[in-house]
Amino acid sequence: MNFLAPIAFAFAAAIPVVVIFYLLKRKRVVKLVSSTLLWQRFLADTQASSPFQRLRHNWLLIFQILLLLLAVFALARPYFRGQSKESRLRVVILDGSASMQATDEEPSRFEKARAEALQWVNGLRDGEQMMVLLAGASTEVKQSPTSDKGALRRAIESSTPSDASAGLADALKTAGAFTYEKRGEEEVTSGEIHLFSDGAVPPLTELENKNLPVVYHRVGLGGKNAAIVSMEVRANPENPRERAVFAAVANYSTNAISGELELRFDGELVQAKPIELAATNTLPIVFVAPQAKDGVFTVRLNADDILAADNEASAVSLLPQPVRILLVTRGNRFIEKALRGLPNVELSVSPVVTETADTADLVVLDDLGAPVLPRPNLMLFHVGHTNLFSVWEVVKAPPIVDWKNTHPLLRFVNFDNVQVAETLGVKAPAWGVSLVESPQTPLLVAGELDQRRIVWVGFDPLQSTWPLRISFPIFIANAVDWLNPASANASHLIVKAGQAFRLTVGQPVAQGEVTRPDGTKRELQLAGETREVVYGDTSLHGIYRLKAGTNDVTFCVNVMDANESNITPREELSLGRYQKVSASSIKRANLEIWRWIAAAALAVLLFEWWFYHKRTA
Repeated sequence: MNFLAPIAFAFAAAIPVVVIFYLLKRKRVVKLVSSTLLWQRFLADTQASSPFQRLRHNWLLIFQILLLLLAVFALARPYFRGQSKESRLRVVILDGSASMQATDEEPSRFEKARAEALQWVNGLRDGEQMMVLLAGASTEVKQSPTSDKGALRRAIESSTPSDASAGLADALKTAGAFTYEKRGEEEVTSGEIHLFSDGAVPPLTELENKNLPVVYHRVGLGGKNAAIVSMEVRANPENPRERAVFAAVANYSTNAISGELELRFDGELVQAKPIELAATNTLPIVFVAPQAKDGVFTVRLNADDILAADNEASAVSLLPQPVRILLVTRGNRFIEKALRGLPNVELSVSPVVTETADTADLVVLDDLGAPVLPRPNLMLFHVGHTNLFSVWEVVKAPPIVDWKNTHPLLRFVNFDNVQVAETLGVKAPAWGVSLVESPQTPLLVAGELDQRRIVWVGFDPLQSTWPLRISFPIFIANAVDWLNPASANASHLIVKAGQAFRLTVGQPVAQGEVTRPDGTKRELQLAGETREVVYGDTSLHGIYRLKAGTNDVTFCVNVMDANESNITPREELSLGRYQKVSASSIKRANLEIWRWIAAAALAVLLFEWWFYHKRTA
């Protein structure tokens, strides 16, 4: 047993004082009586010259001494040392992601984690150090290694959660760099990593070979949560003056949840629908709403759950503008008819790339090379170019083995029973992703290069059966929508919480201002005059407004992360295929018992009071 305040034992000097009170004789009251014959026993006391008497056995004295001993013992704050082993350095990681705002803990999971971390600061021993990391969208070092408990407490108390996903992998890598040290030819563990989290993260596969000394402190009690996991605004094909707003609402709890889903445009309520969410199911919802101007659609879920950050999502919706398309072809009627059948398209056809190509919104090159690629967004069929691929070769009869139907370009597109006679064989480039695969080469690549979007199809559609399938005109429609500068700009105006927003401006700007969803304003001082504005403080979901020079842009930040919305606390964390960390049941190393001693002292006091009144009754 140890004591936090051993100086309190000085109060034990009051015990002799109590004993002295019992040695003193009681002061007699003088009374006149007719005779002292019956008072001989008491006359001896009155005639004695000493003010003290012999100490007799007295239960009240024993009770009072015991009470005083218990009070002194409680003031000394005794505690038992736990089994916490000594560590040169303890790295505390606070999970500051959106799921840590859940209110199943009072007042929230993050506040609970912060309180537990402060207890570890209180138990820091002499010679030990601690550092504090906050894991949000990026890892923030709140306090470098120190033994100053005051600085550590301030670092923990100043930490706040965000609406972004947790970058726990980066935080654990940073912590690992401090908890290993080189001794000779090998690295040995010289510290501990204490992670305070609910575990609502994807598997940390990049850490499977790190063998980190992680102690996982699980926070959270329940998983009752419903969330908006996706949202998209598209033109209504039946009425160009209307917009179709698609939303998906997921229920991650094991019980059904009922609520209401609202659609708002620039803050004004447009429509509301009651919804019933079955346990662990996702419900798609479609709204159709008129739109007379550019604005922001917001979908809001009103339901009884424990996390509010993912109950709202917003999207910027811009009115459609006519798409000016230049088709450069020797006579591919399939592509031309597919383009002419699209609404709101102004199509020009030419056998060569003309000077007007740079004024188009989209240029389609069909089986033609160009010494210099046009500046607008591009859709290329069977075009090899050194700016796109360093080398290529001809591949005969490539079979289609896989395609990514989750990409917007391949929505409702199927490549079953599509045969290709030959294609250009290339390696997947750094500027794009392969969407259609064959064993030898990617057949369709999409991405961005030099601030323009590019869709590249490696084969000539006329040397395949694809134009005879219904998926071909659907792909052309998807590609035009994805390559349309207006659609591309609208997609850039929606970012996930924690990701940077980028805006390309026509004229160089030196400064800007951002108005956040909570009304606060942030000044942007740009390094020199730049044509790209980058704003990274998107930790709060909602609608932002950026002013930079003559540019006035509204963009939206949403949570929409299944890992963050599935807030059921995890009993263990997966660090790759071979390593798992179970939730720790470690209690505080220093267990104080003064409260129990104080309760015992109160019980003795009450008993002494009862005994005194019983004896004198």
